[in-house]
Amino acid sequence: MPPSLEVLTAPASERIRRWVLGVFPRDRDGIDYEHPEGDPGLFGPDSATWRIHADFPGMLSGGLCALMLQVLHPLALAGVWDHSNFRADLVGRLRRTTAFVAGTTYGSRADAEALIARVARIHAIVRGHAADGRPYSADDAGLLTWVHVTEAYGFLEGYRRYAPIALPARAADRYYDEVRRVAERLGARDVPASENEVAAYFSRMQRELRFDARSREVLAVLARIRLPVPLAGISRDTFLGAGAALLPDWAEAMIERSAWQRLQAHAASRILRTLAPMFRVALPDGIAPRACRRVGVPPAALAQW
Repeated sequence: MPPSLEVLTAPASERIRRWVLGVFPRDRDGIDYEHPEGDPGLFGPDSATWRIHADFPGMLSGGLCALMLQVLHPLALAGVWDHSNFRADLVGRLRRTTAFVAGTTYGSRADAEALIARVARIHAIVRGHAADGRPYSADDAGLLTWVHVTEAYGFLEGYRRYAPIALPARAADRYYDEVRRVAERLGARDVPASENEVAAYFSRMQRELRFDARSREVLAVLARIRLPVPLAGISRDTFLGAGAALLPDWAEAMIERSAWQRLQAHAASRILRTLAPMFRVALPDGIAPRACRRVGVPPAALAQW
């Protein structure tokens, strides 16, 4: 019998594991993902959401893609500009987003609702005026919808590109219809519930988007992030490039990405796709497997549709 993937990749998988837990430490949110027993949370193990959010490469690259899209909305960008320490701690923002998505996806219903309530309280005090003088508030229904759709789009496309298993037909519509529950609990309205609705939403929103000096500065800060890498020979730009590879064509054009940048993103995408199966091997006790134990489902079920 030939050696298994686990045996062949054990040294690399252990380095990947140490890297993931170093960059994104577990249990920072205080959630016990293995209790209370039997609680499916907001989605449950049969959901598309549990499957898509279990894929770490897709989630990290998708989160970076979402950040690139979010800087195109002047009012969403103003909130980041005025109320976050993005120049010094953009990785911290990624960690907080990761913790919120993990908690609302895999936590018990009570824990998920508590996280949503906490974020809603924070949103209530994030307000001000954009560079053009328009007022903004983080609890505005339209801005909440924009942030949600860009993240859901990034996570879905990340799974599509980097997950070891293919996305079945209609799974994208299931996913968009499921994850809008969190956005609506935060106060979003008219949240797209299918792939066609997301495409139509992006088409409508483009007239409100801008790529200006502030957008360029935030993207420059993002480009300077040099996450430590799990394996020798991998560029520190791999994850950012793999995220940029997920951008829709209209966003790539708006951000004015050069042909060279697109070529780099394509190369990064190929590298991450090659590595992606090892992430599942490296994280057998991650949040998703622990939530599976809570509801009595084998973690391997999330690798099937």
